[in-house]
Amino acid sequence: MAEGKSEKLPFIGKQAPKPVTLNPSWESELPPADSNGKGSVLAKLGLPPKDRYKIVFFIFMLHGLGTLMPWNMFITAKSYFEDFKLGANNTVPTEVNYRSTFMQNMGFASQIPNLLFNWLNIFVNFGGDLTSRIVYSIIFEVVILLVTIVLAMMDSSQWPGIFFWATMVSIVLLNICNGIYQNTIYGIVASLPIKYTGAVVLGSNISGVFTTVMSIICTAFFDSKRTSAIYYFVTAIVILLLCFDTYFALPVTKFFRHYDQICQSNEKKSDSRAELNVPYWQIFKKASPQLFNIFLTFFVTLSVFPAIHANIKASDNDFFISKDYFTLFTCFLTFNVFAMLGSLTTSWVQWPGPKFLVVPVALRLVFIPLFIMCNYIPPDMTRTLEVYFPNEWVYWGIAVIMSYSSGYLSSLGMMYAPQTVHAKFQTTAGMYAAAMLITGIFSGVMFSYLGPLFL
Repeated sequence: MAEGKSEKLPFIGKQAPKPVTLNPSWESELPPADSNGKGSVLAKLGLPPKDRYKIVFFIFMLHGLGTLMPWNMFITAKSYFEDFKLGANNTVPTEVNYRSTFMQNMGFASQIPNLLFNWLNIFVNFGGDLTSRIVYSIIFEVVILLVTIVLAMMDSSQWPGIFFWATMVSIVLLNICNGIYQNTIYGIVASLPIKYTGAVVLGSNISGVFTTVMSIICTAFFDSKRTSAIYYFVTAIVILLLCFDTYFALPVTKFFRHYDQICQSNEKKSDSRAELNVPYWQIFKKASPQLFNIFLTFFVTLSVFPAIHANIKASDNDFFISKDYFTLFTCFLTFNVFAMLGSLTTSWVQWPGPKFLVVPVALRLVFIPLFIMCNYIPPDMTRTLEVYFPNEWVYWGIAVIMSYSSGYLSSLGMMYAPQTVHAKFQTTAGMYAAAMLITGIFSGVMFSYLGPLFL
């Protein structure tokens, strides 16, 4: 959103930015999550219609799924990249070992542009109004995934270096688009009741479950890593196309149109002589307690998952989950399922309130030493620190609590953040929340590199 320019919400007329008018601080209570704006002055325009069959809720949940699906499919195809495309037996010898550092390079190529463009999208007008940003971002992501499928079908054994760099460029471009898309969708949903922001977070967590289950199915049915990878990328394209179609279905619903009218009413009641600049700093300052909660929740989660979490080994050879499936079930499936359930819970329960959310968020810092105290053994390392929790059930219980609290508290933070400011500035506050989410993820991933040093 360029400074000094006006911004448009999807399917809404031009919005002239006004001087900042922030809501009272959290001394006052939030309206109930299911109030649908009944407590607002603008609701006097008429009782808000119902979200029939929860269509709008499911559309935003689908967009949450779409914001992470391309990335999840890339990391799920790890074996395709490392063992098939860049494996020593499948390529001509080269001076550079592209395989050994592929995942680390992919992490940097994805997280840095995602972080950068999440923040830039708040202040810079990429491609016009919010609708244009979403439309163009999804189209470009689909094109990049099609190029990835073409590369999968080609024999790249004679040019592994070209394949590696082509893949890295694709990942950078994909995450530039995704950074804009993710940030914008959180800005749009911020003007709806708070549980709809929770729907986007829920969709993001469902993405992990969906990807894990798909990985298990593809492993069982396909021997070819290339075939599995192509199915991963095709699935991501299908999800993005569904997001594209359903986005244009939003204004068809009376529920969404009601909030369209609320925004237009806001514009008409605003002072026509208002400043042209959006008060970014004042909005950030007012929303900062919830932005901190969002950052710290994701920082703790990504500090332990997956870098530390996935390297915790079974101590008991007789444990009912075999070593071949131990990490898949106790780490990836556990995290994705319980983070999803945590996000889903916020549709019915929002506790603690905004003022005290920081307490459980800060307490989650204890998970970093707790996971290290389990049987954490990084690759090619010998553990010298004593294992304080050798019992698999204790470790699994810690993993469940960490995962559930991650989904639950992150949803609450994302839901509360836009409510800290006046309705005119909820879109910007929602974008700040999305940017802090990515900042927390990036910082947690960087901190996770220190894990082996604690041993």
